[in-house]
Formats: sequence, structure tokens, C-alpha cells
Amino acid sequence: MSKFYYLEGVLLIELIGVSKAYNIVGVKIPRALDNINIRIDKGEFVSIVGPSGAGKSTLIKLLICEEKPTTGKILIANRNITQLKPSELPYFRRKVGVVFQDFKLLPQKTVYENVAFALEVCEAYPEEIREKVPRILDLVGMLKCKDKLPTEISGGERQRVSIARALVHSPKILIADEPTGNLDPVNAWEIIELLERINKRGTIVILATHNKAIVDRLKRRVILLKGGKVVSDQMKGGYVI
Repeated sequence: MSKFYYLEGVLLIELIGVSKAYNIVGVKIPRALDNINIRIDKGEFVSIVGPSGAGKSTLIKLLICEEKPTTGKILIANRNITQLKPSELPYFRRKVGVVFQDFKLLPQKTVYENVAFALEVCEAYPEEIREKVPRILDLVGMLKCKDKLPTEISGGERQRVSIARALVHSPKILIADEPTGNLDPVNAWEIIELLERINKRGTIVILATHNKAIVDRLKRRVILLKGGKVVSDQMKGGYVI
């Protein structure tokens, strides 16, 4: 198996001349992304901000290979992921964790079972599941709730479980798409602090958010998208539209 699947060596993300256009017959639609050039190095924590329709969701879909760019290259660990074969995608996606605003937990499964399921679908050995799941739940502070259903825990706790599920394959990249959108300010900041701890362990964190208070407080790198273009890239920036 190629080392690429483990994202070993010099880990970086580089988008080179990336554009994405959607075509509807008879309708002229502006490019969702227009000549994007971004480099993200190992250990970075990057916030992607911008108004609705700026291209944040499209960018995330390209990074997780849910869609392909119309033009340009996306390099991760020096390999162009736009050229991955369908058979290679599952291995790649195991090393890119994704956290969503709406949690996407299975309601009929317990906290433990939700995280374990991410390993089960990859045919992990039972002993690996028994070793990994409690450790990851402990990392996100949810081991005490392992036997509860998603409906029995708070929104902030559900997001912690979602993060645990994203971490169970030890990803080198964690993409959080509006992870605090459904949370109150206290729970929202607790989730951000958890993402910072994960980042300090060496994982690249890419945070797509509308939350100005969080971005301003983080004082980390901020990339501003508008109309599908990068209009600002500040190493210690704030939320400016």
C-alpha cells in the first residue's frame, strides 16, 4: 500500500490554480471557486471565512474528494488527489477527518457504537476497536457517556462524539465545517479549544466558520473567500468581511 494513504513524509496541502464551475444548460453561473492558490503546512490551524456563497463548502468538497475541480491541482503530501482512482478514495478519506455542523450521528447507536462503527465499516479487528474507541472518547471528554444515545446528551457533547469519530483513524488533517453552528457560545468555545488541542498534537485543522467571535479570539491564520476568490490571507488575522 502506498505511503500516500498514510500521508507520511512532508505533509502539506497545496491548491494550485483551482477553479470550480457548475453548469446548468441555458444558465450562466459564476465560478464557485476561481483560480484558488493556497498552501497549508504541517501543524497549521487555518480558519476559512467568508459570506454565504463565497465558496467555503465547495472548497471542503474538493479537499475530501467529494467533487473534482474544473481546473487546477490539489496536492496533499505531494500527490495530486484530483487523480485518485475510485478504489483509492476510501484509504485517502480515512486520513482526512471531517466534522459537520449537524453531527451526523446514528441515533439508534450509543456514543461508543457511533465511534466504533467508523472502524467496523473499514473491517477493523475487534481488538483494535476495543483499544481505540475508549482512548479517543477519553481524549474528547466523552468516555463517561459511552453508553448513552445521541438524544440523551447535549449538542456540545454530540459534537465531541462527532470529533471522536473523525479522529478514530488518526487523521493527519481534520476539516471542521461550521462545527459550532448549532451550539451556544460556551459549548462553541469548548469545541474550538478541543480542536486546538488536536492541532497541538500535529494534526492540520481547517475550520470553516461564520463565527466572528471565535475567529477573532483564535488569532490564527485566516483565509477570506469572496465570490470564489481568496481576497485575504493573514497569518494572525481576524474576521473581516
